Amino acid sequence: MAELKVRVWIEKQGECVVGDGRARLLTEIERHGSINAAAQALGMSYRNAWSHLQKMERRLGKPLLKRGRGGSCLTAFAKRLLAVFYDARKDIEIAAAKHSGSLRKRLRGG
Repeated sequence: MAELKVRVWIEKQGECVVGDGRARLLTEIERHGSINAAAQALGMSYRNAWSHLQKMERRLGKPLLKRGRGGSCLTAFAKRLLAVFYDARKDIEIAAAKHSGSLRKRLRGG
């Protein structure tokens, strides 16, 4: 059965800032309070996680984490960024699901 699938990401000046993987990284940092714990939860190295964070911050020109002695948490900006990303993704997935029904019908010739 054919289905319409979509991928969503946020770009700035043609470069990806946040997609599913980076959104999961930020979500896990908020959940665990630590870059290292988030990286472990996602099966990635700390170095790779740190590299993604640096790229996002550089492209956005804003910090995404507040770092303290006890770990890290998301800035208010990072929380808004995640909310926008997840809301947009949800809306787009709902629209794709609605069109999947007509896609199947049209592919059957009806």
